[in-house]
Amino acid sequence: VDWVPGPTQFLRRWRHSPPRPASCTMDLADQPPQRRGSPPHGKTLWPVLVFLVAQLGEMSAEDSGMEELATEKEAEESHRQDSVNLLTFILLLTLTILTIWLFKHRRVRFLHETGLAMIYGLLVGVILRYGIPSTSYHHKTPPSCSLQDRPVSTLLLNISGKFFEYTLKGEINSREIHNVEQNDMLRKVTFDPEVFFNILLPPIIFHAGYSLKKRHFFRNLGSIITYAFLGTALSCFVIGNLMYGVVKLMQAVGQLTDKFYYTDCLFFGAIISATDPVTVLAIFNELHADVDLYALLFGESVLNDAVAIVLSSSIVAYQPTGGNTHAFDAAAFFKSVGIFLGIFSGSFAMGAVTGVVTALVTKFTKLHCFPLLETALFFLMSWSTFLLAEACGFTGVVAVLFCGITQAHYTYNNLSDESTKRTKQLFEVLHFLAENFIFSYMGLALFTFQNHIFSPIFIVGAFIAIFIGRACNIYPLSFLLNLGRRHKIGWNFQHMMMFAG
Repeated sequence: VDWVPGPTQFLRRWRHSPPRPASCTMDLADQPPQRRGSPPHGKTLWPVLVFLVAQLGEMSAEDSGMEELATEKEAEESHRQDSVNLLTFILLLTLTILTIWLFKHRRVRFLHETGLAMIYGLLVGVILRYGIPSTSYHHKTPPSCSLQDRPVSTLLLNISGKFFEYTLKGEINSREIHNVEQNDMLRKVTFDPEVFFNILLPPIIFHAGYSLKKRHFFRNLGSIITYAFLGTALSCFVIGNLMYGVVKLMQAVGQLTDKFYYTDCLFFGAIISATDPVTVLAIFNELHADVDLYALLFGESVLNDAVAIVLSSSIVAYQPTGGNTHAFDAAAFFKSVGIFLGIFSGSFAMGAVTGVVTALVTKFTKLHCFPLLETALFFLMSWSTFLLAEACGFTGVVAVLFCGITQAHYTYNNLSDESTKRTKQLFEVLHFLAENFIFSYMGLALFTFQNHIFSPIFIVGAFIAIFIGRACNIYPLSFLLNLGRRHKIGWNFQHMMMFAG
């Protein structure tokens, strides 16, 4: 800072200069000013300058301290809310477990544990949505800025010379733009796809492959693959075409103003065609139902989830040429088929290779002498299969499923007795907790999700389309399969598979 004629001019220059880092104050104190000449009244000017700089330094330090205090207060508030959210889910699971015990003790079979978890989630969601006041202490509309092109994942905000990083949370309803900070808990308990795919889904799918009854599964493998691959694709296209007609009806009656393309209808058909009859399978297990029926439903449910995910990804990747008209394009269609086959085969190979590598490591090392290390390695290798497949652009569901099958067939025989018990119990507990957590999560999301759109025509049309799509999956394929099966799939089995799906 150069010498200036007087203290008022110095103060004006300080206020109007651009913000500098904190080290500027140290530079001012350490480096003496370069005199351009003898200033007037030098003996009286120097103490005034020192006093002004000291006052400004104290004001800056006080402002910085207030900013740090406010930031720490927000961080503490966010940490407290996160703890409350996790505590809510843990209490939900605890209540579900106690009610399950009561139902088993009283031999109540009309409601399964997953439905019970969803009902509890619904009740807690109603309480959080309508019964808890605002948890934010800001009570004002947050500042906003406009971007013309597209949303960005990271935003840098310059506040008084300090840069703060903000990350993308997702789209919000325009009607809720003034209430974004009115209830932080509702935002944080809303369904998060990253938590679902990376944390909750892998133990469920791995347990399905690891606990698979291989003899009955492989005896019905041809029928299972037919239902899971061909049946899911057939159901996807039937539901997609029927929903396209429903969308056209909604446009005709004026209930749909936005564009809804044919590929969007196919995408809906892909994600809704995946059957996961967890409740039916659990009841079958308790009632000791026919092993072939159990194998058919179980095998289809664990395979068609993966098929539906790959199919939906292929539909998203379907980009017709010619200005993206969403019309049929043969080149784009065969490209999507190639993507489907490539992703599925790559995921299958990655899961099988990871299982074989784990089997070789446990066979040619002496990890069985240390059961704790052996169990930990088995757990990490199995979980990393899902993340590795997702990182490489494949589908982790297929990879972790076939990793579980490979681990059960090869690695399981190399483990020590203690590790075999530990791994089975570990994944069984993780599967149970993750499954009930997901259903509680879904119940909460019904009231905490901000972008719900209720359309009676779409809902009724979707139910009818799903029913017809499932029928087109089961009955025609069962007729074709019975032509070559020694043990026929009877009508009672077909009806049960129809309604179970």
